[in-house]
Amino acid sequence: MNTHLQDILDILEQIESIPEEQKAAIIKSLKQADKELIITAFKLDRTEKVKRTTAILLEETIEELEQKRQAVEESNEALQKSLKDLEDAQDQLIQQEKLASLGQLTAGIAHEIKNPLNFVNNFSELSLELVEEIREEIRQRTEDGGPGRSPLEGSAEAERRRGVSVEAQDTSLILDILDDIEANLKTIHKHGSRADSIVKSMLQHSRGSDGKMEPTPLNPLIKEFVNLAFHGMRAGNDAINVEIDLQLDESVGEVPLVAEDFSRVVLNLVNNAFDAMGERQGTGRKGQGAGRYEPKLTVRTKSDNGAVVIEIEDNGLGIPDEMKDKILQPFFTTKKGTQGTGLGLSITNDIIKAHGGSLDVQSQPGKTLFMITLAV
Repeated sequence: MNTHLQDILDILEQIESIPEEQKAAIIKSLKQADKELIITAFKLDRTEKVKRTTAILLEETIEELEQKRQAVEESNEALQKSLKDLEDAQDQLIQQEKLASLGQLTAGIAHEIKNPLNFVNNFSELSLELVEEIREEIRQRTEDGGPGRSPLEGSAEAERRRGVSVEAQDTSLILDILDDIEANLKTIHKHGSRADSIVKSMLQHSRGSDGKMEPTPLNPLIKEFVNLAFHGMRAGNDAINVEIDLQLDESVGEVPLVAEDFSRVVLNLVNNAFDAMGERQGTGRKGQGAGRYEPKLTVRTKSDNGAVVIEIEDNGLGIPDEMKDKILQPFFTTKKGTQGTGLGLSITNDIIKAHGGSLDVQSQPGKTLFMITLAV
């Protein structure tokens, strides 16, 4: 029995003035109350156990839901990454297809040029042989050349030194004409051979890229094509003196590249830098005065957190703010007339994307920086 109820029952037993019937009724009520208290205590204890069990189950459920939520988030992140990888792969395939189409177009044009060029070179060689035969025939007829002499010894000057008759003067005139024809043919053959070499390079270039990246020494490639662009600019009509500062990090070794494609990137960016500096000096399109301006091109390579960064910086005019977002668009150009197609930077950006990289442009008056970032 409950302690308090037991105390009341003991006191009640000691009181004699209460009739037995009332005592019995009170005792019965106390026992009934004790019974109900026991039942209530049992129910409370059971309820407490249920609460504790429910709390444990709820905590476990919350923990399980949290784990599932984290798993869903991780799955979502993995799906987002997979989607991005697929989109990047799709972009690279598109850019490679564009470059392949461009290579096919270049090869087609080069083939069309090569056919008539072969005729020019072959017939100029044949004509040179005919000139030698004519000169030899004239020597034999005038009996001024020995059988052991070289055809080159039958030049007009040599014939004048040996010839003394009046008829020899006519022969000398013919030989003068032959000399002129020979010189012209040699010039034709020389420049035809040069054009043929260029066409062969174009064909090699268009066939050379199979779209597979191979480990390529980056610094030598950049140095070679910066120098090539510089000498090409110096051979043009608007040549300028440019200080070239190559800050190539020796720790940058081989980088996975399609060398034939990436060389275009270097050429395009460096040529654009030369154009910008030419404008500022006054030999370019806008004809601004040179003053004390000294053109300078700075090319840097460096490693940065698992990536390779290539920076091409010039101190030209800079790119106006309203054009920065447009310069990478196809067919957009700041050049006037027929000086630009607007495809150079667009193709450059496509090639860099095909390599899984990015191209950033930073510019202000008097300075422009193109920054290429390639994952290694």
